[in-house]
Amino acid sequence: MRCGPYMVKCPVMKELTIAKRAARQAGAVLMEHLGGLKDVRYKSLRDPVGEADRASEALVANIIREAFPNHGFLGEEETAWKGTGGRWIVDPLDGTVNYAHGYPCFCVSIAYEKDGEMVVSVVFDPVKREMFHAVKGQGAFLNGKPIHVSKTRSLIKSLVVTGFPYDTQPNPGNIFRDFKNMCMAAQGVRRDGSAALDLCYIACGRFDGFYELRLKPWDTAAGALIVREAGGRVTNFKGEKFSLEMDNMLASNGLVHKEMMGVLRPHNL
Repeated sequence: MRCGPYMVKCPVMKELTIAKRAARQAGAVLMEHLGGLKDVRYKSLRDPVGEADRASEALVANIIREAFPNHGFLGEEETAWKGTGGRWIVDPLDGTVNYAHGYPCFCVSIAYEKDGEMVVSVVFDPVKREMFHAVKGQGAFLNGKPIHVSKTRSLIKSLVVTGFPYDTQPNPGNIFRDFKNMCMAAQGVRRDGSAALDLCYIACGRFDGFYELRLKPWDTAAGALIVREAGGRVTNFKGEKFSLEMDNMLASNGLVHKEMMGVLRPHNL
């Protein structure tokens, strides 16, 4: 059994297999509900949640609990329990605002954490049918093929992506200043609305850098491992090793990391 095309045995094959199965099935649920979002409530002014989010999370939680009854679980839509065999961190629908408007940029994000380290990550885009995955120490893959970050060496030649938190309106902070400064420093800056996909796009070279404030663990758990396994770098704005407890993230191909830090640090220390 292999984690990817390399001739390397996979120590977490069951976890990887279950994560992929859950992501595919959850993606099918999202596609069934697309265009017919019902029963929407708002966790905050710009943070909707509908039946698709809840159905997707319930499905993933049931699959994981059946396969690993002693594992813990943390989902965005408040499904959570403690366990002794590691923890699953799940965003059942990353890109909810996009999804609610029929904009085809959303995904299912599933990560498995053991002893404080991410060891398995799966991000599935059901629209493009793109399955990103990574296993710690064994590389990152897109639909089973190895991926690697870009080789762009200067920020002015880089395509950067960011996101705005849901509480931007009451608490803008330096978000718009950072956005303006990054637009002036990079070739272009995009805001697609799905942090998990943004990170996967760093991993496969579609973007060169990513930054965002006030992220949650389920936003970054899977994508961070995929970036690192694809040869990229993941820190906070200060350049410190990233952890899920941090409220800001900077990810890149590694080659433009210092330049991005130079744009972000002056206003975020």
